[in-house]
Amino acid sequence: MALQCTRPKTAKSGFMLLELIIVLFLMAVILGLSAIFFANSLPGYRLNATVRNISTTIKQARAYAKMLNEQQVVTIDLENRQYVLEGRNPRDIPPDVSIKIIDPVEGEITEGKYYIIVHATGGVEGGTLVLWNARKTLSIQVDPIIGTVGIQ
Repeated sequence: MALQCTRPKTAKSGFMLLELIIVLFLMAVILGLSAIFFANSLPGYRLNATVRNISTTIKQARAYAKMLNEQQVVTIDLENRQYVLEGRNPRDIPPDVSIKIIDPVEGEITEGKYYIIVHATGGVEGGTLVLWNARKTLSIQVDPIIGTVGIQ
C-alpha cells in the first residue's frame, strides 16, 4: 500500500493580500530610485552627446574637405549656442552645457562666432573647445597638422 500525501482541505493556494502589498511597495521603491538615478545622469549624457556630435562634425568637415578637395568651415556660434558645418543644418548646444574656445593666437574666447577651418590637405585651423556642465568638463582637441580630433 502506497502512502499518499494530500493537502488538507483548509489550505488555500495563491498570495495573501499582505504579500501583494509588500511586493508592490518594493517595486515602487525600486522605480523611485531608478528615476532619481536617471534624472541625475541625464545632464552627463547630454554633455557627452554634445561633445561627440561636435567632434563628429569636425571629422565630417575633414572628410568632405579631402573628398571635394576644397576648404570646409565649421562655425561655432557662442551667443546663439549653435554649431554648423557650412551648408548643413545648425545644431543646438543644450542650455545646461557651457562652452568656450581656447585659441592658440587669440586666447580664451567666450562670445561671438568662432570658425574652425579645415583645409583640403587635412590640416585644421582652430583651437581647443572646452565644454562643461555642473559636474564634468570635456575638451575637444584638434591636431592642426594632421587634423585628428581627440576628446579628453
